[in-house]
Amino acid sequence: MFRLPRIAPVALILLATTFLTAGQTPDKRSTAPVKSAEPKSAETKPAEPKSTEAKSAALAEEERQVQALRAAARSLLIALSTDARAFNDQPLRARSLARIADALWQVDAEQGRLLFRKAWEAAEGADLENVRKLEQQKAKTGGGFANMRQSLRREVLQLAARHDRALGEEFLEKLKTQKLEAANNTNSPRPGQLNEALGQRLSVARELLQAGELDRALQFADPALTVVAIGSINFLSTLREKDAAAADQRYAALLASAARDPQSDANTVSMLSSYIFTPYLVMIFTPKGVNTSQSSDKIVPANVSPELRNAFFQAAASILLRPPPPPGQDQTSAGPEGKYLVLKRLLPLYEQSAPAELTESVRAYFNALNSTASDDLRKRDDEWVREGIGPEKPAADREQSLLDQIEHAKTSAERDELYIQLAFHLSGRGDMRARDFVSKIDDSETRKQLQAYIDPDLAMGAVQQKLTDQALELVQKGELTHLQKVWVLTQTAKNLAPTDKEKAVELVEMAGNEARRIDVSDPARPQALIAVANALKVVDISRVWDATFDAVKAANSSEGFTGEDGAIVLKFESKGSGGVHSSDVPEFDLEGIFRDLADQDYERAVELARGFQGEGPRAVATIAIARAILEPKKKATAKN
Repeated sequence: MFRLPRIAPVALILLATTFLTAGQTPDKRSTAPVKSAEPKSAETKPAEPKSTEAKSAALAEEERQVQALRAAARSLLIALSTDARAFNDQPLRARSLARIADALWQVDAEQGRLLFRKAWEAAEGADLENVRKLEQQKAKTGGGFANMRQSLRREVLQLAARHDRALGEEFLEKLKTQKLEAANNTNSPRPGQLNEALGQRLSVARELLQAGELDRALQFADPALTVVAIGSINFLSTLREKDAAAADQRYAALLASAARDPQSDANTVSMLSSYIFTPYLVMIFTPKGVNTSQSSDKIVPANVSPELRNAFFQAAASILLRPPPPPGQDQTSAGPEGKYLVLKRLLPLYEQSAPAELTESVRAYFNALNSTASDDLRKRDDEWVREGIGPEKPAADREQSLLDQIEHAKTSAERDELYIQLAFHLSGRGDMRARDFVSKIDDSETRKQLQAYIDPDLAMGAVQQKLTDQALELVQKGELTHLQKVWVLTQTAKNLAPTDKEKAVELVEMAGNEARRIDVSDPARPQALIAVANALKVVDISRVWDATFDAVKAANSSEGFTGEDGAIVLKFESKGSGGVHSSDVPEFDLEGIFRDLADQDYERAVELARGFQGEGPRAVATIAIARAILEPKKKATAKN
């Protein structure tokens, strides 16, 4: 899959109304006459500080107001939970109840626990309905491909486990034992995948780890960390960023276990190698080809101890050097071809870092396999077989190689595929020449589809690098949707705001006009208007309320608007290649803007949220308001 750089969230600074005058000098007028001509007496005493009693009274009043606001936010959530139980949309009911419970927990754990159980009941019903739809879809397609939505019970489980381990374990056990789960999964997972129960457990642990709950995350994760799989290895890589000792300890145990397991094969070694040499990049070799899983744009080897690195080399060799089964009887997930490719991939690492005697054994084994391998297998492209292991080809070399192949291509279809590769290659580097090569594609449909992928890709890269002229050129000339143009314009406006306020305001105006070109019934219209409101928080805060009101009106005309899951999705598919990439865009969602509005004026934000006619957007906005009040504010660090 071709990858786009992730859209980095842009930090938005919201100045509360009380701060707007913080930097101004107040006009302190006195009713007493002032003798400006007379010098101030040296004996003039400074104003007496407030008495201790007055300070205490002021603090008490401030605390009373905070508690009153928190009580109001709690009541707001309780009222919403009553409404949510009657939502017609069962998935929305489950999701809303779980999120209300999550927000409510710190002020009312008992009520939160009750709502989590209500959310679980609703999620069970929603998942059951999804299974029925799946079976109907399979029947229509003859058992072929059918879409399956993510388990709602998983969402409820993840939120509940953050607060109550016992409740999380209870839900996890239900998920594992319910017959409903069997309808969603095959009995044996694919190579590199955990079974459903362990996968769910690790998913919960990952959420806890991201939330900073290290101990609780490990309590959930440890049973799944005894199995070598993409999920468990990636989890250990993430854990290592937070607690290297804990991660290395578990990885060492996994190495020892894998070396003893007679079922371990070349793919086991390939996955284990990822932890040290290519974190977040895992390759699974099958008789049909290679599956690559990559969850990070940048691959940086882990800085592990020489002892742990040698432990990997020893364990890997003990697995890879096992005698091969008789011809035709290899039942391993990688097969003989996969084993050959894993050895080809890892041999340079042995030659670079492993003990000499061990390296010689691995090299001799590989050479023996090489002598019997087919020509096709031996000629497999080293560039992808060793991805992440060795230095990449210089970009200029890759470009020239593709140009040479284009020159010698025999058919138009061959040239088109090479132009596609070249366009993606240049686009990934932010090179505008990618558009020139797209224009050289002969097939008109392919050219049109690729242009709609490359232009937004280049525009998003330009925003990230703060290349204002390039971003605006693509808005004017590129094949971008109205929603994509709004995002580029609003992000560029925020980039310019500190240095060119007038231009930033102009770009936000352009974004608003672009948003209003979107069809009234299209959910993209309110998303675009929310992005405009978010930009105004930086560019012109006085207009944020009116802009958000416009978004609420637009949402009420769009039945499909949910208020969340904002994203920019790019798709491309041709006969020889394809790519799909979805980048989360929080600027399209209601949560951030309503949190900020609640900090400015709680009552006004609540009234604005009540203006949503749709149950989903109203729930998202209301929960965001309550969170803004109930969650502790981060204290600003003092600057020297």
